[in-house]
Amino acid sequence: MEDSLRLQSFDQLPSAAQFASQIESRNVPAVFVGCVKDWKAVSKWNPSNGGLGYLEERVGSFMVEAMLSQTAPVFYGDLRSHERVPLPFSTFIGFCKWHRQNVGNSCSINSNSQGHQLGESDTEQGCSTFVDAAPKQIYLAQIPIINAENEARVQLETLQEDIQLPAILEEKNLSSINLWMNIAQARSSAHYDPHHNLLCIVTGRKQVVLWPPSASPMLYPMPIYGEASNH
Repeated sequence: MEDSLRLQSFDQLPSAAQFASQIESRNVPAVFVGCVKDWKAVSKWNPSNGGLGYLEERVGSFMVEAMLSQTAPVFYGDLRSHERVPLPFSTFIGFCKWHRQNVGNSCSINSNSQGHQLGESDTEQGCSTFVDAAPKQIYLAQIPIINAENEARVQLETLQEDIQLPAILEEKNLSSINLWMNIAQARSSAHYDPHHNLLCIVTGRKQVVLWPPSASPMLYPMPIYGEASNH
């Protein structure tokens, strides 16, 4: 049984038919190396290659919903441990730039205890004040680039042209494409997603720890009703 749950890794993308019949049908996660290497985003969004300036120019001050956490760098699904705050995308990029210049160079692609309200006045110039007033971590979680079910929710539509649908999904009905972006190292609490996902790392890196269904009795589920029911 453990062998049947072992992850596969592919150095070349299979065809959509192969993916559906040989990989997806097993219902076991798989790793596809180089899946997004041809995306414009891989070069254009890279912070080490001027990517922050590019993203700021493309999106500008368009409002996005950020997550502020009192428990950073750990982000829990429990609503009581974080606060969702609307802010201009350019403000978040300014925070990234400030962090790279003053703390490190690790910006990559989810409550504010002092009551600091972020708005149009929070510009890159005022970013140091924002850093002092806010918790250690601010996180963009699940910001829509495409949302087939609710186009009104799409906040980063302008970035669509920098990505492309991987060949393995060409025969699938895509419901959404979302952006996750954080300033530095962060950790999310254990959870499961209601949909099948393809996680694409554009820049930076991410470690994903997986538990098989047999481990469920040793995990600690949240109440079934509420925002964190999948944690």
